[in-house]
Amino acid sequence: MKLLLEAGADVQAQGGEYGTALHLAAKQGNSKAAGWLINAGADVNAIEGEYGTALQAASVGGEMDKVRLLLNYGADVNGPACGTYGHPLQAAAFKGNEEIFRLLLDHGADVNAIGGGYCTALQA
Repeated sequence: MKLLLEAGADVQAQGGEYGTALHLAAKQGNSKAAGWLINAGADVNAIEGEYGTALQAASVGGEMDKVRLLLNYGADVNGPACGTYGHPLQAAAFKGNEEIFRLLLDHGADVNAIGGGYCTALQA
């Protein structure tokens, strides 16, 4: 990946189930790859694919290290509702990941946010 980035690969390219390379790295990749993508200019709040944002993808995937990384780089915990899960908090609630749920709350996630297939975190 590092060679592709050095060669000028488009970090904002979108398409497929995951959306962007950052979405995929957040859902099931490694933190190093996610960091490279962010440092190369990937938009941490890009909306695309089934998971909506990279933060939602990381929340669904149970990827605590990537959730922290994205939050540290300014990922919006209350951005527009999108994708299957609506908001990152709904994704964490759906997956039953209490640790990520609490971290998102600590970063200001709205427990009453509405959107996505599950409408609210309580319904997820």
